[in-house]
Amino acid sequence: MNQTSQTAKTVYLTTYWIWIALFVIAPLLLVVYYSFFDIEGNLSLENYQMFFTSTYLTMTLSSFWYAFLITSFSLLIGYPTAYLLTRTKHKQLWLLLIILPSWINLLLKAYAFLGIFGTYGITNQFLEAIGIGTKQILFTDFSFVFVSVYIFIPFMILPIYNAIEKLPPSLVYASRDLGASNWTTFRRVIFPLTLDGVKSGIQIVFIPALSLFMITRLIAGNRVITLGTAIEQQFLVTQNWGMGSTIAVFLILAMILVMVITRDWGAKGAVRR
Repeated sequence: MNQTSQTAKTVYLTTYWIWIALFVIAPLLLVVYYSFFDIEGNLSLENYQMFFTSTYLTMTLSSFWYAFLITSFSLLIGYPTAYLLTRTKHKQLWLLLIILPSWINLLLKAYAFLGIFGTYGITNQFLEAIGIGTKQILFTDFSFVFVSVYIFIPFMILPIYNAIEKLPPSLVYASRDLGASNWTTFRRVIFPLTLDGVKSGIQIVFIPALSLFMITRLIAGNRVITLGTAIEQQFLVTQNWGMGSTIAVFLILAMILVMVITRDWGAKGAVRR
């Protein structure tokens, strides 16, 4: 029996590592390989030199800024929502209603907001009705951040909800019995003990937000340029696979950095607890 279990374990591990090698490690190595070739196919470090010019550095800072805004707003809305969900009746039904929009194709949701925020959309009709008048909502920073938060917020709510749901109620009761206010209980008990859920939510939202490209085209009208947009343009428009791969390399490094920072942050929070 033990030998059979060991054989099965070996087969599963072998399959797992083959999958990782083919679909994770090999694509990453290809991206790094192509990053050392210029647009004419010559081996060069020109792409890396070009990345450290003001254009691409500004684009990188812009990507981090928008990812920070999207993650911050998602957290500010997501945490109270997740907390209220754990305190309401029919919590599973409400949770399902929050998850349902994530089942809809991203392109369909983007096109829906083209109608909602358009010149003759329901938002401008409402503004007209209350006397404000028609406003340019589409193709702005506001519309880009708003739609991005709408798309990502279920992925922020879910891990936080799970963390709060697993929190023993006795700890909250003990804090209140000892005379702590609601704010003190939240600050010293609830939030520190749900920090792992916050950390997971930040990773799930911030990392994809760094590489957004379709929403920047449809909702922001290319007025918002991110690293994801630059990669798409390099591969599909200018056909400069080397520069596109170079940007992708730095994007991957940025994602790894975010994961390391949030992991260490979570570990320090655990130590403080």
